[in-house]
Order: sequence, then C-alpha cells, then structure tokens
Amino acid sequence: MAIPAFDETHLEQLCAALAETGTGLTGSEIGSLLMQLGIEDPQPTITKRKRLFVALCNRQRTDNCGNLVGQFIHKAMDPVRYTGNREQFDLRRSDLNQVLIFCGYGVGEDGKLQHKQAARTLDEAEERADKLRNELRRRGVHADVLKFCRAELVRSNYFHAVLEATKSVADKIRNMSGLTEDGSKLVDLAFGLGSTGIPLLAFNSLQTDSERNEQSGMMNLMKGMFSAYRNTTAHVPRIYANMPELEALDLLTIASLLHRRLDNAVRTQRATTP
Repeated sequence: MAIPAFDETHLEQLCAALAETGTGLTGSEIGSLLMQLGIEDPQPTITKRKRLFVALCNRQRTDNCGNLVGQFIHKAMDPVRYTGNREQFDLRRSDLNQVLIFCGYGVGEDGKLQHKQAARTLDEAEERADKLRNELRRRGVHADVLKFCRAELVRSNYFHAVLEATKSVADKIRNMSGLTEDGSKLVDLAFGLGSTGIPLLAFNSLQTDSERNEQSGMMNLMKGMFSAYRNTTAHVPRIYANMPELEALDLLTIASLLHRRLDNAVRTQRATTP
C-alpha cells in the first residue's frame, strides 16, 4: 500500500520505540535492516534512535512518501525475529501502536501495518473509554473487566480491551487452579472430568447430567473465547482492524459472565489432595 510521508515528530517517536535503549533493536540490527532496504546509513556512530531517525527521515524526504519507513517496520516486526520472545514482540508492538494510532495505522500480529479507524487525540480516547465503561456499568459487568477499559487500550482499538479482559480470565483460572498452561489446554486441565470424573475446579456439584452438561458448556464457552480472541495469530488481521464498539461490549460482557462464574467455582478434593 502507498504510505504518505510520516510527520517527522511521529517518525521520531517511532524510531525511539524501535531503538529503545536496552530492549530495542541493536545497532547492528539497525544497520543490517537499513542495508537490506537500500537505505543510506549516514551517521552510524550516533545514538541508535537518532541514527535510525536520520536515516528514515532522509529517505522519506527523498521518496516523498513513507513506503520504506513502513517496510522497515515490517522487517523489524517480522514475527520470526521474536521466536521464543513473544513478550518483547508484544511490548514493542504496543509502543509502536501508541504512536501509529495518530497516523492512522497499527501493527498487527503479523507484524504488518494496517489502516485503522482510531482516536486522534488523548481526549477522544478517554471519551471513548468512558463511554465503554459507562455502558458496561449499566450492564452490571464484573469489576475485573471494567479495569481493562482504559484509554491507553481503547485508543488503538476496542480489540485491545477485549484481548486484555480475555487474558484476565485465563489468569484467574491459573490462580485458582495452580496450573501454568494457557488457552484450551488450561481449560481442559482445570475443568475437565478426566479419568477420575473429578475436575480441579467445578462450577457445581456435578451430581446430575444437567450439572455435568453445565460444566462442559462453560468449558466450551471459555475455550471458544480463547480460540477467537486470545489465540490471535489467525484472527487479528480481521478483528483488529474492524471490531466495532457493540461487538466489544458483547465480548466484554461474556468475559464478565466467566469472571462471575469463576468467582463461584470451587476447588475440589482432587485439587486439595497432595
């Protein structure tokens, strides 16, 4: 896609995120990426962020567009570079998106730039977050969900609030069960009846078919949410760009239901037996 030249103030902040001291690209990585893209590296001896800014700024002035800036971001955020270090990818992507949102872009889970309809000012972001919180309060949503309706999450896209709320459900299951897994495996280990017929965590007494069906149904609801909105590799490019407010409200309400049911779930004798 054709990318207009980035505002130089925004570009400076993007370079700061990419070349952050300690956690950013190394000097040799910056040099390698610039060389791969045929971008002149005029000042390789200055600080990383200034070096990257000078190189990218000079190039987009020459090209009169931001295409190679976008390509640099694509290469720097290629997920294969972060194999075994997902946390660094998430942190760097978040830092970039806080700047890119004001340019009308965002970095997706695939490391590519995507057009986004997003807040242009912090005031607008706060207004959006307040609106979301107020509607969720009207619905009586669980307090553990409301705290994810922060401006810094909602500013980029409602998807971020949903993603963090979904993560909070998994965290609560881990805290209750003592397990360390994630996603569907976590749900199966925590709530599955297994060979003993007794789960680690139970939503009811499991004495009747209806109660066992309820246990299974709640497991499927949790796994479905994790699959669609937590295990995001296959889903983010579509959802990240297009999630409307109403869908976010519905999904946060589902997360609220799960939090409420987890609050009333009990650890069984199997969980407490050494």
